[in-house]
Amino acid sequence: MEPMDLTELQHIYADLESDRVERKSALGNGESIREAICALANDLPDHRSPGVIFVGTRDNGECAQLPISDDLLKRLSNMASDGAIQPFPSLAVQKHTLNGCEVAVVRVSPAVAPPVRYKGRVLVRVGPTNQVASPQQEALLSERRRAHDLPFDARPLPSASLEDLNFEGLPALLPNSEPDARPIAQKLAGMRLASAPPESVPTALGVLSLGKDPTAFVPGAYIQFLRLDGTALTDPILDQQEILGPVPELIGRAEELLKIQIRTASNITAADRELQRPDYPIAALQQLLRNAVMHRNYESSNAPIRVRWFQDRVEIQNPGGPYGVVTPENFGQGLTDYRNPNLAAVMKDLGFVQRFGIGIETARAELKKNRNPPPEFDVQASHVQVTVRSAQ
Repeated sequence: MEPMDLTELQHIYADLESDRVERKSALGNGESIREAICALANDLPDHRSPGVIFVGTRDNGECAQLPISDDLLKRLSNMASDGAIQPFPSLAVQKHTLNGCEVAVVRVSPAVAPPVRYKGRVLVRVGPTNQVASPQQEALLSERRRAHDLPFDARPLPSASLEDLNFEGLPALLPNSEPDARPIAQKLAGMRLASAPPESVPTALGVLSLGKDPTAFVPGAYIQFLRLDGTALTDPILDQQEILGPVPELIGRAEELLKIQIRTASNITAADRELQRPDYPIAALQQLLRNAVMHRNYESSNAPIRVRWFQDRVEIQNPGGPYGVVTPENFGQGLTDYRNPNLAAVMKDLGFVQRFGIGIETARAELKKNRNPPPEFDVQASHVQVTVRSAQ
């Protein structure tokens, strides 16, 4: 949980109770504080920011002169894990002096998987009070959990609208060529490119596949290319480009750029006919680049996919470490899992993927055929980098 700015904390403290602020003059048996923690964790008003409980101040804002001891802070912290509140809430507990009053500040983050229950009851914050949730309110919280459970590529992006999509690219994404008379909004929802009508908000998949400017909503959705005249990042730059656009255009433009960089050597002594061998097989680079586009972390990283072309090697780095059943230990051994399963399906429909799970093996085979060394993988929690060395 990010530290709260002291000025913001003082501003919140100066206000009376609201749907994200609770005041308690004493700890007591902890019952009412646990209820407030549960209600703030459920975040019914959908503030998407922590709620705050001030312990040591009265409802009218007067200081209760409560000694804020280490034992008190420990007891408040233990409320996150003593099992009374399920699932465990995320708390930060600190001692502050605000307007001359010493208080314990309990910050409660909105739950990742609501509804949260205290002693089996779902509590919500309605204005300055904690209440047992109605069936409709509990259903709303459950709906939020299901939306969060979706992979990122299937989640709606509220800041986007259908006007941000270019429908000229839609026919290529259709799973078959049969006529489809449904309204466009229903087509998009059926393909997980947008949420269902009447909202019809583009999903991350819709923006990545059809977006006029995907980086406006998914900032890292581009490829950064760098060609260097040497073997180190400090060597002179021969070419640098930022490749933008929806996935079909992004991959197409990037692969054309890769083809231009490849050099082909001739050998007229090794056989009766002249043999030509590129320094890199384009099929291997294509597979590795497409893997990066498919498996990268679009949700929490604004970094691009990076392609660095040196004199002796090509490095392709994508944000996001191994996912699901794939670990650093078994990476590249045939196991496959999908951070972006819907994007993977679109890439297969577009022909960028012939069969799931064989991209790395195909790259290895193409490199061996061209007499390049095997690809080298650097698998970290934050990224995966593959290095392809020039043909010997």
